[in-house]
Amino acid sequence: MKKKIRKNIFLIFLSLLAFFICFPVIFLLVGSLMGSDELGHYLGAVLGTSEGYASWALLPTWPTLKAYVELLLDSPEFFVMFWNSIRMTGLILIGQLLCGVPAAWGFAQLKIPFGKLLFNLYIILMLMPFQVTMLSNYLTLNALHLVNTQWAVILPAAFSTFPVFIMYHFFRSIPKEIMESAQLDGANKFQIFLHIGLPLGSSGIVSALVLSFLDAWNLIEQPMTFLKDKSLWPLSLYLPDISMENAGLAFVASVITLIPSLLVFLAGQNYLEQGIAASAVKE
Repeated sequence: MKKKIRKNIFLIFLSLLAFFICFPVIFLLVGSLMGSDELGHYLGAVLGTSEGYASWALLPTWPTLKAYVELLLDSPEFFVMFWNSIRMTGLILIGQLLCGVPAAWGFAQLKIPFGKLLFNLYIILMLMPFQVTMLSNYLTLNALHLVNTQWAVILPAAFSTFPVFIMYHFFRSIPKEIMESAQLDGANKFQIFLHIGLPLGSSGIVSALVLSFLDAWNLIEQPMTFLKDKSLWPLSLYLPDISMENAGLAFVASVITLIPSLLVFLAGQNYLEQGIAASAVKE
């Protein structure tokens, strides 16, 4: 009996915790269905249109899709930024595949002079925040005449060290006996990488791409630093460009911006868990 009571209390606690974790998403969904008058009533103190305290409701009193219609049909700049995000994120992921996968395989399976030292350098670079390397990146990109082009955001991200760190542990876990057997059968190093490394390390590759997508889709500091022309901005900079008078658009834009990240996360959740588990294993 006591065990059942403890189990029920634990389930109630987990349910409350899940609700509080999901509340920001619920907040966005409910706000996106509210009209401007209702948003002003609840958030007037925050938006500066009234005095007092802000409040909120779990369901809109007068649901409306007006903000969705206005954003999707009357806001062409939103679609420009949306396709900018698609283009930049896609090219970043392609660059990380072309650069990160061979680098991770080389560090994990090939005998490279000073390989351990170079990999540790990769880890140090991964730990550095963007603010530390911002000036050097800006000077380099400016010398290459890439500032105020989308390549200024794409190229540094395409050579990110984080995907290498994730994929390294998957490639490292491949049994050496398999590769030795392939060598005895006459396979060269490239064939081993192509037919053994890539299939067995696919979980690590997908988990790295999922994390990279979430990072690239939500870039803010890099586009603000390197892109001066608003027509080049990604979708992540659309919200800061919305005035407080259009709070409804801000809610709807947040919901639509969240959808691709949510779909990618759900599709790659199992791979993502494997990637986190593998990167946490000490050698």
